[in-house]
Amino acid sequence: MSDIEIRDDRPAGRLEAVAAGEVVGRIEYFVLDAPARALVPVHTIVEPAHEGKGIAGSLARELYGIARREGVMVAPLCPYVVKWAERHPDEAPAADPELLRAAKEWLVAHPDRF
Repeated sequence: MSDIEIRDDRPAGRLEAVAAGEVVGRIEYFVLDAPARALVPVHTIVEPAHEGKGIAGSLARELYGIARREGVMVAPLCPYVVKWAERHPDEAPAADPELLRAAKEWLVAHPDRF
């Protein structure tokens, strides 16, 4: 994993894993503003040739790291990130149910976004 760079493309809503100049994995997310600011991961995708290398886990860990540094929560809707958070409760605080409800409502209201 030392040859993987993780970069946050906030305007595009993507946290990307890059190897040799190629995006090999990503978490697609949006920023929820109310009832509180939160990062909301919706999809985690790793290119087939790069599966099994820990890329998805590294992306999830970095997403929670970004949230911690920004002082916001993560409200995961992505099944992979939900499972990752369950396995890493020390790094991934549980999301407030109200935030999860608001994130789901935002997603329904923006069907063309993902």
